[in-house]
Amino acid sequence: MTSEEERRRQHRHRHRQRVVRGIDDELVADFDAAAHAAGGDRSNITRRLWEWYARRPGAELPERPEAPSVESDNHPK
Repeated sequence: MTSEEERRRQHRHRHRQRVVRGIDDELVADFDAAAHAAGGDRSNITRRLWEWYARRPGAELPERPEAPSVESDNHPK
C-alpha cells in the first residue's frame, strides 16, 4: 500500500508548469489541433517557438501544418 506522500509524488508533473494568460479556449483548441496535425504537441511546439524567439543557438521555427480546407455548403472552395 502506498503512503499519501508517495501517491502525491506519483502524480506530480516531471517539469515545472508555466502559465500563459489571455489565451481563449478557441485558440487553445485550434493550436492543439494544428500541433497534432504537425505530429507534435502543445508543449513541444511552444518550447520550440520560445527557443527560436530567444535566438537560442540552433533553434528553428517548428514546421506548420497545412491550412485546413474549408468546405461547406455555405462556403464553396
